[in-house]
Amino acid sequence: MSSPGTLTRPPMVEGFLPTGLCIGLAGGLAEIGVVWLYSALTGADAAAIARHVAATIGLNGGSAATGVAIHMGLAAALGVGLNAALRIVAGRSARDWIVFSFMLGSLAIVWAINFFVVLPAISPGFVHLLPYAVTLTSKLAFGVAAAATLRVLSPAVREHSAYGRGHADVSGLACDPAR
Repeated sequence: MSSPGTLTRPPMVEGFLPTGLCIGLAGGLAEIGVVWLYSALTGADAAAIARHVAATIGLNGGSAATGVAIHMGLAAALGVGLNAALRIVAGRSARDWIVFSFMLGSLAIVWAINFFVVLPAISPGFVHLLPYAVTLTSKLAFGVAAAATLRVLSPAVREHSAYGRGHADVSGLACDPAR
C-alpha cells in the first residue's frame, strides 16, 4: 500500500526509462566495439568516423569525443524507443527468442532506414565511410547487446517493482534501476 503523497506507478511504467537507457547504452557500446575492431583490423580511422558523426548533425570540426557522445545519446534514445515498442508488442515478460528476434529485426530495419533514406539525404559521405556489411554488423551487435541486457535486467526490474525499493538485489548490475 502506498503512503499519502506517494505516486504508485503501474507495472508497465516501473523501470521503463532506466531499462531503455541501459539497453541503448549497451547497444551503442556494442556498435563502437564493432567499428573499433574493424578499424583495428583494417587500419581505418575510427576517430575520423566519430568526428563525422558530429559533422553529420552540423558540428563541423567536432572532436571524436563529441561524435561518440552524440552516438551514445542517439543510442540511449533508440534504446528507450525499442523498450517501449517491445513492451507494446510483446509485453514485459516476453520469451528470450521473441526479445532477440524483435531486437535484431528492429535494428535491421533501423539500419536500412538510416543507410538508404536518412543518411543519403543529410550526409551522403557518411554512408560510404564503412562498408555496408560493417555498418549492418554494428547494428545487429546493438540488437544482440540490447536483447542480452534486457534479459539480464528484466528479472531484477520485475522483482524490484513487485516488492519495492530495497527488496531486489540489483546492486551488482551496472544499470541498477533502483538508482
